[in-house]
Amino acid sequence: MSAAFETRSEVAMTASTGEARDFFALLKPRVMSLVVVTALTGMATAPGSVHPVLAAAALLAIAVGAGASGCLNMWYDADIDALMSRTAKRPIPAGRILPSEALAFGLTLSIGSVLVLGLIANALAAAMLAFTIFFYAVVYSMWLKRWTPQNIVIGGAAGAFPPMIGEAVVTGQFGWHSLVLFAIIFLWTPPHFWALALVKSGDYARAGIPMMPNVAGPAATRRQIVLYSLVMAPVAVLPALMGFGGLIYLIVSVTTGLAMIALAIRVWRRTEGPPAIKAAYSLFGFSILYLFLLFAVLLVENGFGLMWALPRVIG
Repeated sequence: MSAAFETRSEVAMTASTGEARDFFALLKPRVMSLVVVTALTGMATAPGSVHPVLAAAALLAIAVGAGASGCLNMWYDADIDALMSRTAKRPIPAGRILPSEALAFGLTLSIGSVLVLGLIANALAAAMLAFTIFFYAVVYSMWLKRWTPQNIVIGGAAGAFPPMIGEAVVTGQFGWHSLVLFAIIFLWTPPHFWALALVKSGDYARAGIPMMPNVAGPAATRRQIVLYSLVMAPVAVLPALMGFGGLIYLIVSVTTGLAMIALAIRVWRRTEGPPAIKAAYSLFGFSILYLFLLFAVLLVENGFGLMWALPRVIG
């Protein structure tokens, strides 16, 4: 975070005026809720089992760790958040919370969540959570985001780690199940964020962030969105083909994958004016539902024993 921003904020405020909801907002609750779903799915699809109380405690630690990384991201990005309409009202740029308070809050939650997960689960799960926090707060926020238009592509790994952490909680290791879930989230991230970046390119330009539309141009970004969607959709079917997704998952993954491809193609074809903006927002909004549906179905099938076997020709 820029020293100038921090200095201005600290001079303007002698104490935090933020409420509990402002500190909660620092945790990026929408992102945190997605982490909970994907980490829980990693637990549910893992070979083996864990006591429900330990699973709940581990899931809480993972959620807090995800929130901590979001808090550290907001602390570091406060200077550029103040320049963008989408983020200007966040607690730090809006002046409700001191940068130093956000930093202390994020570091405390980071250390606490890793220690708790190590105590109630195992060293691998704790180490992976620590690496995830480091990757998002340092590698992505402090380096990739302001340096390369591939920031979302490489940085997307941070959001893809939770299923692997979830499997590590159950088994003490991770295997093909969580690696496939990692791949789905990793491939989903570019079309999801670049769809929004197409609309918010002016914000990113003012903040000096080298997002793909600002560097490679909207046309190249649209082609990349289509290419990633074409790769992501068949990868998302793999859980059914590998046996940890059932018939319902197969139907959902195929139909929603085709819808993602169709929306991506529409973004590619509509390049100007309100139709282009509408197409980008439609893809962005549906992509959230898409990922949630995939993991929710896997969670229901594996966690509640509702998996219907696939036809023998597939299995």
